[in-house]
Amino acid sequence: MDIIKTLAEEFKLRADQVEKTVALIDDGNTIPFIARYRKEVTGSLDDTVLRSLDDRLNYLRNIEKRKQEVRDLIAAQEKLTPEIEAAIDAAKTITEVDDIYRPFRPHRKTRASVAREKGLEPLAELLLSQLPKYEPELDAQAEGFVDAEKGVNNIEEAFAGACDIIAEDVSDNAEYRKMLRAITFSNGAIVSKQIGDDESVYTMYYDYNEPIKKVPDHRVLAMNRGEKEEFIKVTVELAPELALNYLFSQVIAANDSPARKYVSAAVVDGYDRLIKPSIEREIRSDMFDKAGEGAIKLFSDNLSHLLLQSPLKGKTVLGYDPGYRTGCKLAVVDKTGKVLDTAVIYPTKPQERIPESERVVTRLVEKYGVDIIAIGNGTASKESEIFIANLLKKLDRDVKYTMVSEAGASVYSASKLGAEEFPDFDVTQRSAVSIARRLQDPLAELVKIDPKSIGVGQYQHDMKPARLDAALTGVVEDCVNSVGVDLNTASHSLLSYISGINATSAKNIVKYREENGEFKNRAQILKVPKIGAKAFQQCAGFLRVTDSKEILDNTGVHPESYDAARALLCEFGYTEDDVRAGKLADLRGKVKAAGNAKVAEKLGIGEPTLLDIIGELEKPGRDLRDSFEAPVLRDDVLDMADLKPDMVLTGTVRNVIDFGAFVDIGVHQDGLVHISELSDKYVKHPSEVVSVGDIVRVRVLSVDTKRKRIGLSMKGSDGRKL
Repeated sequence: MDIIKTLAEEFKLRADQVEKTVALIDDGNTIPFIARYRKEVTGSLDDTVLRSLDDRLNYLRNIEKRKQEVRDLIAAQEKLTPEIEAAIDAAKTITEVDDIYRPFRPHRKTRASVAREKGLEPLAELLLSQLPKYEPELDAQAEGFVDAEKGVNNIEEAFAGACDIIAEDVSDNAEYRKMLRAITFSNGAIVSKQIGDDESVYTMYYDYNEPIKKVPDHRVLAMNRGEKEEFIKVTVELAPELALNYLFSQVIAANDSPARKYVSAAVVDGYDRLIKPSIEREIRSDMFDKAGEGAIKLFSDNLSHLLLQSPLKGKTVLGYDPGYRTGCKLAVVDKTGKVLDTAVIYPTKPQERIPESERVVTRLVEKYGVDIIAIGNGTASKESEIFIANLLKKLDRDVKYTMVSEAGASVYSASKLGAEEFPDFDVTQRSAVSIARRLQDPLAELVKIDPKSIGVGQYQHDMKPARLDAALTGVVEDCVNSVGVDLNTASHSLLSYISGINATSAKNIVKYREENGEFKNRAQILKVPKIGAKAFQQCAGFLRVTDSKEILDNTGVHPESYDAARALLCEFGYTEDDVRAGKLADLRGKVKAAGNAKVAEKLGIGEPTLLDIIGELEKPGRDLRDSFEAPVLRDDVLDMADLKPDMVLTGTVRNVIDFGAFVDIGVHQDGLVHISELSDKYVKHPSEVVSVGDIVRVRVLSVDTKRKRIGLSMKGSDGRKL
């Protein structure tokens, strides 16, 4: 297989473009670095495409590795023919390669292997010859295989053993299996039935039947979960005549042969006993893998939008972790994320010490100039929201509150990292700090939490752990590097996701900073242990040093392009002071007038790099998240009982799944906008319309207080975002 050619065809790219990109990957460059600083080489492929290409590259290389293993294994048996080699070369998947190897692999003890040990293989070959007439007759020839010492007591046992051999040979035929797999996928159905009499959330699958090719991914995952929890039994069903007619057409050579009844019986047995169960496992595995990849992609998209939510900069925040018996934990965090004070109040049951709790919150708000109260959305959040909303009406200050997803906060609080960061705080105090900080800077705080615990996935616990971890880690890396980090304030958790920096290097950076003071420039990071020239090349462009004398250290311009950036400024009569003062508004226009290609050639760089440099010079120190929607701030509370059909509300998209989106509209329970209610136009997938963090206008369709379900619609609204 020509891997470069295959990748070029699959991704619709030029072969030389793929070849150069693969060379960059093989040379140890990270995906964020390649995406940002090697655009001329890759043709400006973004990080998403690069990761997909890298995944596919590894898969194809694994296929080639498996092909060579199979060649060597078959050759060791001296059975490798040109035909088998050609079949191996033509195989497109690892499953196809394994099918080719199936007849040659060492078999565990089977009915066929036992029959072979009894010397019945020649009789099987005789039957498969399917002669119109046998001389002597078949029964007479079968007599020659009767041997009591070998366990063949009569001709019936001889024929039965021979049929077992034929059944296994039919089952091991790679071409038959490939075709039957296709027939089953095209014509088969997924069927599920209830086990026992218990009620569950899987009611719709208690008597369910749908063509395999039409089953949506989320139903595949739901059925797998339901079967795992033993509420349903799932099977793959196919009209047997479809499979058997195909096999008969391939195996039966003569309808009038005396051997036909034996060969036909062997084919039926081979399909029922060997092929059908195996193909059912393979198809269900393939369906799960496909559904899993879809779920991982959706999870990745949701996680990306969550991490890139707009930070709430320059605000002092009171983090509020709700609770009942142990009280509600508070933490005041200043504009830089530093913890100023903590407290515990008991405004909820069983104590309901409301006046005392009001005094504590009021004192904290007034003493530290709190701008916003961030309330975690977990246990006791509704009572806490009511308490805060009532208190805000009594304050002289303009203070707002917002609900913050606390998914994963408890994981962080109980983690080694949480204990290291706040050794004197208990678990709930750390949660309050985390809730406040994730409002101030979602990316910096959420990187401390295992992505699987952040709460924007579906069936993530059923996914293959290694694959899920790799995908989500890639998302976090891309988000962190696209934003960049301040070298002098970033935690080691945040730094560890920067291109070229691992966990050890990240801790070394923080340690160096603590021992030597703030970094004065980017180049100083080379003094940190474990940061060599290669690591510096990969990470430098994603690190910011805001107070550096070199203005370019506070931009995304890579040090390798500093000379080009200075030459660009000089060419059009600008200075670095103009960059600091933000006086480059017409630089882009001047470059365009002079001709982008000509300017790039003169500077010795490519056009993509030129345009990136211009963008960075125009807004040094910019944060791409600042242009995104800010969180919804509230000063009054809305209860589920207040909701009425046709009410129009503003909400925040909390999760996007295959069949819709969950929206926080300010009550304790998120509402569901079903895919059919997302738009007046046809929507293939919810992610086409909404993303996690979007601020949307919705209309209430239904309210079921007993089941705590809210139905919402976005139809008829002018645009999904406000």
